[in-house]
Amino acid sequence: MKIKYRIDRIDIREVDSIRYIAITGWAFSTTGGTINYSLQVNKQDMPVIFSETIRPDILHEYEKYHPRMKCGFRVYVDISEISNITSIDLFASIDGETKRLFKADSNQVTALLNHESIVYAIDYKHLENDGNTSIQGWAYSLLGDKELAFVVIDSKGNEIESTTRVYNREDLYKLKMVPVEQKYCGFRTSFRAIENENYFIKVTNQKETVIIDLAKELKGRSFFQKIMYLFRLMNWKNIKRGLKYLRRNGISGFLKRVRKGPSHDKIHYDTWFNANKVTDEQLKKQREVEFKYQPKISVIVPTYNTPKKFLHEMIDSVLNQSYGNFELCIADGSQGNTEVQTILEEYHQKDARVIYKVLNDNFGIAGNTNEALAMATGEYVGLFDHDDLLTPDALYEIVKSLQDVKYDILYTDEDKVNSDGTEFDDPNLKPDFSLDLLRSHNYITHFFVVKTDIINGVGGFRSEFDGAQDYDVMFRCIEQAETIYHIPKVLYHWRMHANSTAENPESKMYCYEAGQKAISEHYKRVGVDAKVEIMDLWGMYHTTYATPGNPLVSIIIPNKDEKETLKTCIESLYKKNVYQDFEIIIVENNSESTEIFEYYKELEKKHTNIKVVYWENDFNYSAINNYGVSFAKGEYLLFLNNDTEVIAKTAVSELLGCCMREEVGIVGAKLLYEDNTVQHAGIVLGFGGFAGHIFTGIGRDDVGFMVRARINGNYSAVTAACMMVDKKVFEEVGGFDESFKVGLNDVDFCLKVRQINKLVVFNAFSLWYHYESKSRGYEDTAEKIRRLEGEIKHFQDKWGDVLRKGDPYYNKNFKIEHGPFILG
Repeated sequence: MKIKYRIDRIDIREVDSIRYIAITGWAFSTTGGTINYSLQVNKQDMPVIFSETIRPDILHEYEKYHPRMKCGFRVYVDISEISNITSIDLFASIDGETKRLFKADSNQVTALLNHESIVYAIDYKHLENDGNTSIQGWAYSLLGDKELAFVVIDSKGNEIESTTRVYNREDLYKLKMVPVEQKYCGFRTSFRAIENENYFIKVTNQKETVIIDLAKELKGRSFFQKIMYLFRLMNWKNIKRGLKYLRRNGISGFLKRVRKGPSHDKIHYDTWFNANKVTDEQLKKQREVEFKYQPKISVIVPTYNTPKKFLHEMIDSVLNQSYGNFELCIADGSQGNTEVQTILEEYHQKDARVIYKVLNDNFGIAGNTNEALAMATGEYVGLFDHDDLLTPDALYEIVKSLQDVKYDILYTDEDKVNSDGTEFDDPNLKPDFSLDLLRSHNYITHFFVVKTDIINGVGGFRSEFDGAQDYDVMFRCIEQAETIYHIPKVLYHWRMHANSTAENPESKMYCYEAGQKAISEHYKRVGVDAKVEIMDLWGMYHTTYATPGNPLVSIIIPNKDEKETLKTCIESLYKKNVYQDFEIIIVENNSESTEIFEYYKELEKKHTNIKVVYWENDFNYSAINNYGVSFAKGEYLLFLNNDTEVIAKTAVSELLGCCMREEVGIVGAKLLYEDNTVQHAGIVLGFGGFAGHIFTGIGRDDVGFMVRARINGNYSAVTAACMMVDKKVFEEVGGFDESFKVGLNDVDFCLKVRQINKLVVFNAFSLWYHYESKSRGYEDTAEKIRRLEGEIKHFQDKWGDVLRKGDPYYNKNFKIEHGPFILG
């Protein structure tokens, strides 16, 4: 048997009652085929827990042999019932032949036996832009500790100032390397290192401390660990592209690129921002403007031991505003920090618009913010963090937007700025108000400005929501607001440093639990029966809406000839989908094969809730679906292509729960191609002069811009390949426009529903396969192309005003002609 392999890690562990063997490595047969693994202890076969991993390094190194992508393996065996181990043997078998990959006798077992209760690995070391060294790895406790303590020491045992953040390592959990309750085991420790000095990380749990020798760990670390750090951040579909980049740029260049994540810009954001930010000349003109309506804006800030540099820069960013009718209300809870108090007094003496109060007690972030709010005398209040920055035109743009409409709430775009204020990154270029997106995460964050009467009327901030106090107060203000306006300009810089949530999000779990509570309380106040779960993506939430009464859903499926395709769709609805209060209406349109009609008879005989109706006219997608609806008995309609298949068992109930909300008219699903890349995750107006899908082609679990591919949100349109509609809404807008025979009928229908002020929701948790265009073919003939061009022209004529205004659920800073989420 021709097999190539390597053992990367052997972990024989004995801690109290916990005893196991875990062996990781890679192996593949040069002649192809799948390898089966077995492990013997004391010459006896053991039950193993096996997991396999993609090994891009091996794919590259042994490219000529074409190894399987998942040639990495981990074999885990529980040995708690074995008192004395005399031998360990790991075997690989293929095509009836067996090869031993690893062997250890009793002496070797004793040498390998590890009694430490902390399991760890060091993945990577790199230098930060500010000169700090950063160590990245993972560690968890076999004793179940949810939090470990990390300390850096030098070779003399002296403790070094450092910061450590922890984060989710879902990849390790999926590989069965860590228990689910410990998937927040990733860590990143940063400290300032001296050249040629060796450093150690002390990791402590409830029982012991282990000392990690960084020089030793990094020297012995395999190439696999280096490359897996990089590829863990990538969509596996891009492995070949990544390997080419790796060959051109080396490990360090590749690491720098991957750490930035997928690029959504034709130019780097920092370059774009500096090219588009307000100029000194513009600021001069702004200062000369005399608005008809000049409200006072009260910017409220709770300070707490704010670093001197950050405090100065925060206050200066307000005092440098081109609009002057404001006050900066600061409540300081620093408790005896005279440096902060001295700075505040100095600013107050220089400019009376800076007012402050030194608090006798630290009331927490919500309580301290309420103290700042109590000082506010302006018509509007703006929420501001003590270490962040406003752009100098922020208040000007707020007041400019209030000249024609006195909006109840306004919010702006934002980005992040590094600790020394020299580089801008990670722009949050937001849509106009999106209720479903807000219920998925606090996408509004900064800069949030609200009428003072409203925020005071709802009772200000609540201490029980500390960590998500802004999120909670936003919900309560929005519930009382009639008008909400989004300013699509970056007017706020969220500072990234070791102690900020911007830089250290994953370690703030209490914030996310408070956010979950904020959303749940919001649902209670507005009378919505829903359950909120924290996702495995920091700060993101999944709402499951109840389906009271379990109403009947009429599933409309047009079909022509495609028996096997239709069969896959139908069977998935019965076998995978848990919501069973449905009927299926198959709209047969001009099939020619005899077997499909036999299949129809079989279906109607087997299922009493399936009805086949016959469309005998020419193909017209809109007319066929309207015809199918005429037979529907359900309160809700699910338009479904025959080339779809249920993936998530809650796919139908997810759609229904959203659709049953009073403010919602249409709900669309997340659709995947057969290779598990995204086919549909929302439609944006303007692409190609009409409309287009976004996120198409990214991986199933890729987050997309602002995580919108993984969470619920509102869009102008969704595809009718899988679309649920309230039947009353369908009838109110007159169904599908039959002048759109093949294309754009779904987008047109969605825009009609938006016209009656109903929301269109994209539900990222209603997951389906969409094998696409098996029935009708592609637009690949002259006739089809002419027909499509005609429908585009018709769509542009009908919705020209809407197209000219731009899609409210997108952001005008992205150039629609360049493609999704690309800056000009």
